[in-house]
Amino acid sequence: MTSHSSPARVILLTGPSGSGKSSLAALTGLPVLNLDDFYKEADDPTLPPLPDGSGPDWDAPGSWDHRAAVDAIAELCRTSRTAVPVYDIATSSRKGTTTLDIGRTPLFIAEGIFAADIIGHCRELGVLADALCLRGRPSTTFRRRLLRDLREGRKSAPYLISRGLRLMRAERGIVARQTALGAYACGKDTAMGRIAAAAAGRREGARV
Repeated sequence: MTSHSSPARVILLTGPSGSGKSSLAALTGLPVLNLDDFYKEADDPTLPPLPDGSGPDWDAPGSWDHRAAVDAIAELCRTSRTAVPVYDIATSSRKGTTTLDIGRTPLFIAEGIFAADIIGHCRELGVLADALCLRGRPSTTFRRRLLRDLREGRKSAPYLISRGLRLMRAERGIVARQTALGAYACGKDTAMGRIAAAAAGRREGARV
């Protein structure tokens, strides 16, 4: 592996499920690390359960391997390449690994619903460029999330509807938690502006 002449930096992009993180990340033209690929597998005994005991709580931070995600970000910043799990949400299992290569770019995006949970880790490593939380109307997020999840066959329709209603009710609290962890809550246009500023080297000097 070849190292960057200077370390790359990461923009952590979070927000409620269905808030438009993936679409925004794609619009930037920057390399993207999909943090959802670091979900734990369905047979992992450390998965947190739903309050009613009906199955794992995939919206709880404990359903996600934050250490592996931070290690992947650190390796990308240091060497420009890292191995990433290929995760199948429909079966809640990993189907192998792939290699993400960000080339010589000095900036990339890591996006996912748990990205705020690693803001402190990335800041300690000195690789954080910015941390953003996309927010909007909970009803809009609900519709966008449900249509996406049904289209992709992520889970059964009754499960997706039940989960969607629960997340819609909890959305303001989700955003509040992510901002408390250090993410800047904003809409798409403001996020794009801050990403442009980070590409010009004008973020994390202005604390997120």
